[in-house]
Amino acid sequence: MDKIKIMSVFGTRPEAIKMAPLVKELALVPEFDAKVAVTAQHREMLDQVLDLFSIQPDYDLDIMEAAQSLTQITSRVLIKLDEVLAVEQPDMVLVHGDTTTTFAAALASFYRQIAVGHVEAGLRTGIKYFPYPEELNRCLTGVLADLHFAPTTVSRANLLQENVPPERILVTGNTAIDALFLTVAEDYEFEHPKLKSWDWHKYRTLVVEVHRRENWGQPLENVCWAIAEIIDQHPDVAIIFPVHLNPKVQEPVRRILRGRPRICLLEPLGYADFANLMARSYMILSDSGGIQEEAPSLGRPVLVLRNVTERPEAVSAGTVKVVGTEKEKVVLAARKLLTDTKAYNCMAQAINPYGDGQAASRIVKGLREYFGDRANKPLGR
Repeated sequence: MDKIKIMSVFGTRPEAIKMAPLVKELALVPEFDAKVAVTAQHREMLDQVLDLFSIQPDYDLDIMEAAQSLTQITSRVLIKLDEVLAVEQPDMVLVHGDTTTTFAAALASFYRQIAVGHVEAGLRTGIKYFPYPEELNRCLTGVLADLHFAPTTVSRANLLQENVPPERILVTGNTAIDALFLTVAEDYEFEHPKLKSWDWHKYRTLVVEVHRRENWGQPLENVCWAIAEIIDQHPDVAIIFPVHLNPKVQEPVRRILRGRPRICLLEPLGYADFANLMARSYMILSDSGGIQEEAPSLGRPVLVLRNVTERPEAVSAGTVKVVGTEKEKVVLAARKLLTDTKAYNCMAQAINPYGDGQAASRIVKGLREYFGDRANKPLGR
């Protein structure tokens, strides 16, 4: 019998991190012919993760261009991936999360009548433009998907509300935790020279990571001024801020924070350095969705620099707190955790709702069961 061909498609650094454990797991299954196609929606940052996890893509669409629009990303992925799908004709395409690559790959697969498996399915804010464009990317991918790998029971409930058949949903945990456990180590040696020489005992180190589109402009400036005030108010605190390469992030961050004492502005870090940086930090301020999942597994509180989150499980569990981007609110929330040991410990010791590091194996088990009675006929056609 011919092997069942599974093609994993991703394009950004966060997708690559979360798909890497699954790519590795798929390669171990003898009845699967596992393929990888990357769009390179992120180029340099994607390549770092591919190197870290020793993943060699079968196809690299290399769509990255400077200042490309969402429309351009979507159209390039559709056109270039369609050529790959025409040649490979996989039985299923796996996509991850909420990026433009994810939606466009799911749509390209639908046009070819190829089944779609959606990893990290079912996250919702219910607000069309928050996060933008990720909320609608998720919803549209969900409509196109045949299998939905939900990280939590809350995500499963969201999908059920949208009339997804329950037999097409599998709760797996989040593969972000799989990747984290493969990467963080007590004896880890940093690659970045400033992290190699950092005095982790001299200061309580806060990590800041801000990049989302909805925070460009005034919200990001507010966050930067809040960071400056936090440093002024707490002489025992230092901040490490890997700054996203987008000029809309670089300009305000460097204009407001460059040269201030105890603030270290770095270029974006490789995943291994960043994961281990989180592990050694005191707490994290970020608008990243992935960090809301990862940091609690390390016992690190997260202040979410957004007004809403599609990850309410973390809020309910007490591992993260949504504080928005108003300067005063960010400063007050940080001050609370820096001065109130009980409040800090409540967040640091809360149980992470996103899994135990076995999500990839559960997804593979779900795929094997799904194809069990379908091996002799094509899917989604």
